[in-house]
Amino acid sequence: MNIVIAGDGEVGLHLAQELSSLENQNITIVDPHEDLIKMVGSHTDLLAITGDSTSVEVLQNANVRKADLLISVLHDEKINLLTAALGKQLGAKKTIARINNLEYLRPENEERFRNIGVDSLICPEDIVSKEIADLLKQTAATEIFDFSGGKLSLFLIKLKENAPVVNKTLNDIVSLYPHLDFRAVAIHRNSNTIIPKGDDEFQVNDLAYVITKPGGINDLLKLGGKQKLDIKNVMIVGGGRVGRSTARKLEKSFRVKLFEKDKDKSLQLADKLEHTLVINGDARDIQLMEDEDIRGMDAFIAVTDSSETNILSCLHARKFGVKRTIALVENIDYIDISQNIGIDSIINKKLSTASYIVRFTMHAEVTSIKCLSGINAEVMELVANPHSSVTKKPIKDLNMPKRAIIGGVIRGNDSHIAVGDFQIEEGDKVVVFSMPEAINKVDKLFNSK
Repeated sequence: MNIVIAGDGEVGLHLAQELSSLENQNITIVDPHEDLIKMVGSHTDLLAITGDSTSVEVLQNANVRKADLLISVLHDEKINLLTAALGKQLGAKKTIARINNLEYLRPENEERFRNIGVDSLICPEDIVSKEIADLLKQTAATEIFDFSGGKLSLFLIKLKENAPVVNKTLNDIVSLYPHLDFRAVAIHRNSNTIIPKGDDEFQVNDLAYVITKPGGINDLLKLGGKQKLDIKNVMIVGGGRVGRSTARKLEKSFRVKLFEKDKDKSLQLADKLEHTLVINGDARDIQLMEDEDIRGMDAFIAVTDSSETNILSCLHARKFGVKRTIALVENIDYIDISQNIGIDSIINKKLSTASYIVRFTMHAEVTSIKCLSGINAEVMELVANPHSSVTKKPIKDLNMPKRAIIGGVIRGNDSHIAVGDFQIEEGDKVVVFSMPEAINKVDKLFNSK
């Protein structure tokens, strides 16, 4: 697939690196920063072009007429919309534009943008705020993602000493608990990811990725040594687009306080948020946080523009006894460290953006996909096409790549945990956990005739 990515910094570069890890992708980056382009050209195999993506000449030099996919993810949404519209006219088959204005995402506006050549819109801040809201609904999980309205879910649980599954193999767990409605699809340990087999053993501090049916959630949490928390009081630090969007999603269900150090922005937020108490102050001021009853908070969400501030703020909140901490960490190198020093959940806009876009690089029908924080892997929901390879044999006889595993199957209104004898049928939605190097083979299994 030929992909052109227009960016102006880290988001475009990360997206290019994420997509280039998949097989058979020819990627060209267009970026106005010459230093970044030089770095890309000297350290990667990507084709890089310096220039303005709204220039017809620059897009032609990027060979946009042969692009299967044009993605524009600059910080300026107007540039993204114009880039996508121009790219479509110049021959790009599919275009995606990053936006900030949530008004554009309304269903009645989708056709308007398609008419000018913008096929899809993505707002990373909106995606991230939805992830945060979901984490507060299911407080025992470090990360969670629902498939088909919750018929199956992916849970990430960090195993502590009290977890009953610690020092037990998967075979042991199946023997002890034969009626479980969940399946472990990955274990992340010491920066390595394991696709588990029957004799693999869970250890303390493992990050366990598990696919579960709704009926299996309570057993899953019990075996993982987790308890649901009762969340009522929430403190948000950072009044940017993520903080504002998060507060809007939470303020009708929780008592929300939002800290913003910029006075003018605080006044604007106070006007826009109906049920959120907006406080003009710096969250790094420990005395101020104590005065605002940080000890009485059930959840603490740090979403400023500084990863370091977010990490430190969450650690302070944990010190004051806050039950649930969530940090926006944009520096991907910090994610693994952050998960190991006491922060409950890590959110990253680059990964959220990649989650949305990866599906457009696949031939199989992808109804949901999530690029996971902390590990280089995706979990996706794919539709089994008529006569595709996955419909011809039971799961145990499928030629699944070693770095991928089927976690569950949704058939109509029913969901099933994947077991060896299960036969996938045409139209089934299948949840697959996959490392990047296996995605192309998974794609072929679901699409090949």
